[in-house]
Amino acid sequence: MAEPQDPSAAVPANPAVGAGSTGSDRSGVGGRHRAPDFSLDKTPTLEKTLEPQAPGSALTEVLPDLVDTPPPGPPAVPGQLTDKPKKRRKIPVWAFVAPSLIVLAIIIVYPLGRAIWMSMHSDAKKLDPATGMFVSGSFTWFDNYKNWITESCNTAAGSIPCPPGTLGSQFWQSIGNTFGFTVVTVLLETVIGLSMALIMAKTFRGRGLLRASVLIPWAIPTAVTAKLWFFIFANDGIANKILGTNILWTADPWPARFAIVVADVWKTAPFMALLILAGLQMIPADVYEAAKVDGATAWQRFRMITLPLVKPALMVAVLFRVMDALRMYDLPAIMMGSNPATSTISVLVVDQMRVGANSASALSTITFLIIFAVAFILVRFLGANAVSTQEKQRKGEPV
Repeated sequence: MAEPQDPSAAVPANPAVGAGSTGSDRSGVGGRHRAPDFSLDKTPTLEKTLEPQAPGSALTEVLPDLVDTPPPGPPAVPGQLTDKPKKRRKIPVWAFVAPSLIVLAIIIVYPLGRAIWMSMHSDAKKLDPATGMFVSGSFTWFDNYKNWITESCNTAAGSIPCPPGTLGSQFWQSIGNTFGFTVVTVLLETVIGLSMALIMAKTFRGRGLLRASVLIPWAIPTAVTAKLWFFIFANDGIANKILGTNILWTADPWPARFAIVVADVWKTAPFMALLILAGLQMIPADVYEAAKVDGATAWQRFRMITLPLVKPALMVAVLFRVMDALRMYDLPAIMMGSNPATSTISVLVVDQMRVGANSASALSTITFLIIFAVAFILVRFLGANAVSTQEKQRKGEPV
């Protein structure tokens, strides 16, 4: 049986390194390793090889044929894009906005243009002798607008002031009712809606139930709301029974206006609260914590933090409500009928449609111009543009 060999036997116990070391004959010179010669007489040869040379000279000597050859790039892959300039597909800009412009033209420009064209024609139809059929009235330019503004009516003898009780005599009263309802209802809804939003923004038990219950009046259809308040303000309704009075809420001018304001505020104040609450949720809680640490009172925090930061959402809510109130129709029409004391521009337009469509088109165009002017003033001068306002707040500019 062969004995295991000692691994240490294959390795020299003390391998000598140097010029005088000996070992096996690898060079064939007497079995002696020849150590590198670092004697001083060889130093000039080493310095000559390390002598600094001009960049690229060594390469010129070794590979003279590769100096003028550009370095090879990566191998080309079939189907891979080369360094050639890419041909970008040139799609005109109008192709991206054309669908939106077409939709806007269909739903906005055409009805508006049609209404303006109709408003420049008289309501009186004439008989076409060629076809034997009635055709639309003659082109009268801006006579319909002039008749509405001056409350004049056309007769066979010419234009005369419209008699009381006619639709033509209710133009300025309807304008006044519309702006009166708008100012009063939007002001009350803003104050009440802000109060409701501040309460709903607090953290307390049952907050979700409160938010859901507050939105119920806004979710009820306007026609149902109008009939509900019509029964409340009826002669034998609950309003007179609670107050112990016999007020004609739907007949007398000022009680009728008060009833409409109450019904509109009850229905739409939750909508304002919802929009303002969205703005309050965007205010960081750290700002209030820092103000409390600095000793700010509740009123100072509301005036210096809440109001400036909630202003964009507040102005957007006011803008929506103003435009909605300027075209108020459902509540006055259903609660009060054709009562001139509560008639708005929209109610007057619908009543005029039963008499003459061209004159009603002129009145609807006036309504559009009024709403557009009010919206422009709110956006341009009162800061209802939420995007620009938030951008200024982000940059630290005065709003």
